[in-house]
Amino acid sequence: MDRRSIAPQEDALRLAADFVQITETIIRFLQMFLTNTLAKRIVAMILIAIGIKDDRVAASVGLSERSIWALRKAMVRDNIDCLLKVGSSSGRPRKAKDLESAIAEELEKNNYHTRQQVADMIFEKFGVVMSVSTVGRLLKKTASGD
Repeated sequence: MDRRSIAPQEDALRLAADFVQITETIIRFLQMFLTNTLAKRIVAMILIAIGIKDDRVAASVGLSERSIWALRKAMVRDNIDCLLKVGSSSGRPRKAKDLESAIAEELEKNNYHTRQQVADMIFEKFGVVMSVSTVGRLLKKTASGD
């Protein structure tokens, strides 16, 4: 065999050994222009598209196997456009989002001594159930002026 027929095979083996390092380098480059999540997602999408197994994709890009599975599922359903958007719209909206100023005014008018009293007042006046720890965070936020 001549050298030309062996070299591509040796190159492929060397690149396969450096797979994780290569993907990390590409992700670092993309992070100069994109968010961390989006850079990892794009590289993962490419690796999924060329047929790399989920566990290997997860290990190389730094996402969980569950995230890779969800990404593959979305790609199969042709939801690729929505995969290129990153937002902070996950989770439930805050209970007191629109009520914080009204709660602050009520706290200034009346005399509440405990977080439980404040939680009871919020339920009575606004119909929103809040845990004592959530009330504490709200009071801390109100006190700091954020």
